[in-house]
Amino acid sequence: MVTFLAGGTGTPKLLQGAEAVFPPADTPVVGNTGDDVELGGHLVCPDLDTQLFLDAGRIDRETWWGIADDSHETHDELHALAEGARLDTTPRYLDDDAQTSGRDIARWRRFSGIGEFMLIGDRDRAIHLTRTGLIDEGYSLTEATATLCRALDVERDLLPMTDDPVASLIHTPSGVMHFQEWWVHRNGNPPVEKVEFRGSTEATPTEAVLDALTDPVVIGPSNPITSLGPMLGMDAFRETLSLTPVVVVSPFVEDQVFSGPAATLMEAVGYEPSTAGVANAYPFADAFVLDIEDGTELDCPVFRTDTTLDTPEDSARVASAVDEALAEVV
Repeated sequence: MVTFLAGGTGTPKLLQGAEAVFPPADTPVVGNTGDDVELGGHLVCPDLDTQLFLDAGRIDRETWWGIADDSHETHDELHALAEGARLDTTPRYLDDDAQTSGRDIARWRRFSGIGEFMLIGDRDRAIHLTRTGLIDEGYSLTEATATLCRALDVERDLLPMTDDPVASLIHTPSGVMHFQEWWVHRNGNPPVEKVEFRGSTEATPTEAVLDALTDPVVIGPSNPITSLGPMLGMDAFRETLSLTPVVVVSPFVEDQVFSGPAATLMEAVGYEPSTAGVANAYPFADAFVLDIEDGTELDCPVFRTDTTLDTPEDSARVASAVDEALAEVV
């Protein structure tokens, strides 16, 4: 068994063609939940859902978000209603009291559905409605996620990092905003002063996650700050991870990031935005997989390949390098 840690699109892209090396039934994925939001009363779990839709054969491979060929009639109607009523359609946080009432899992990340600032398809919305309904019936997020996996015939164990609320918050000159507002609505603006994982010091990983972390772990080319930071903010998670072999696929080629806001966020919290900075962010890593063009020297075994992950064939190639790295450190 090998456990993968996932946030954003890095690990799903790595796994899209890796079945021959890492069969889904033998490779649980622990998903980041710091990016989750409650939008119009529905719990949206972007990182869990990207892996869920990939394993179900439904992912939109153009955007790596949502379900392929989904319609957006409800989303469009929400915007039409807001426009007709002359309502502001920027992200609308519920008030402070609402942020800590209702579903505990949604604390500090509750938005009104007015103008819906995230694009959510109609079939995608059915996933969020089902998840939220199960949680309202008393299911944990872990149990609700397992139920959705069964519904979509997914054989991989998909594990939320915790059943407790953790919110990735970006501190900026314009105030504190949830990561989804900063990245999705504001396109990574304004500048970042600090990143906070609110709730992480009180949250605990589930027993299923702690058990999965006793097997060798692979961290895909994910954002070290907002994809892995919420996980590492939990003491028990970080301590357990330090006791198991860990292989990391760098999201950088030296100082060039493949995609997303990793460079901006790393620099904001004091890490060099580069492969060397990733190594500093992951002192527990036992080996790295780097791109063949990445000459960074590290104080641990390094395996190089073309780390492009555009196609399933790319993923199979990188997965083979990861397997070689695991053989070295396990």
